[in-house]
Amino acid sequence: MTGPVIVVGAAGRLGASIVAASGGADVVAHTHATLDITDPDAVRQAITGTAPAAVINCAAFNDVDGAEDHPEKAFAVNAFGVRSLARAAEACGALFVHFSTDFVFDGEAAEPYVETDAVAPRSVYGLSKLLGEWFALDAPRGFVLRVESLFGAPVGWSGRSGSLDAIIASLEQGREVTVFTDRVVSPSYVHDIVGAVRHLLDGRVAPGLYHCVNDGHATWHEVAAEAARLLGVHPQFRCVTMDRATFRASRPRYCALAGRKLAAAGFAMPSWNDALRRRLTRVAGGGIT
Repeated sequence: MTGPVIVVGAAGRLGASIVAASGGADVVAHTHATLDITDPDAVRQAITGTAPAAVINCAAFNDVDGAEDHPEKAFAVNAFGVRSLARAAEACGALFVHFSTDFVFDGEAAEPYVETDAVAPRSVYGLSKLLGEWFALDAPRGFVLRVESLFGAPVGWSGRSGSLDAIIASLEQGREVTVFTDRVVSPSYVHDIVGAVRHLLDGRVAPGLYHCVNDGHATWHEVAAEAARLLGVHPQFRCVTMDRATFRASRPRYCALAGRKLAAAGFAMPSWNDALRRRLTRVAGGGIT
């Protein structure tokens, strides 16, 4: 690949991880302060003015509950902002990578979702992300990577903790940890997602929709128990079920994703257990822990 790579949403966990792993390569990093993706003219000027080889969109309105009260903002960022980016990337002939979520599903499955399974979002957030998927895939060289339950971050990053990172911090500090016993997830280690993105940028993968999560799945209680085992601590768990939750927006109960399509395309994601071990022993590399 020749030409710069634009990373949008570079202040967030995933965007910052991609920038940190670039090793000083030709990367143009945009945060909300330098590029408002809800402004189509600004997007067009920023991208066409750079003439990138690829555009990677990590920007998102990911306040799931807040989206119920502010749907216009959720759709502006998660859907129509994606449309502007995808169209600008297409105009430059650039590859376009966009990230989506397990929230496009209803969570009623009994086995991990594959890319061809029917979508049925149950929240404004999920619906806005689904529309963003469609806009991203309109680009001839568009990729959508569905991720979930992100953990890990660049060294020194000070953004909001994800669920698993918060669990790890509580375990390390000897605090009680509240965990769901009936919500099934496929955790996604940002270091491994960055590796998948690199594979896409190499140009040997057909554009399209891929699930990009670590292999396997477990309840949050099982994930937390494995973290405690790896840390060598005696956990204090407060176990709850989803019917006790008081979220403003509905969450999918079963949200495991299957990554077989990505593996068939040449990049098999390691198991979540292995990813968690590497996160806890700080052996990820590339400026990411």
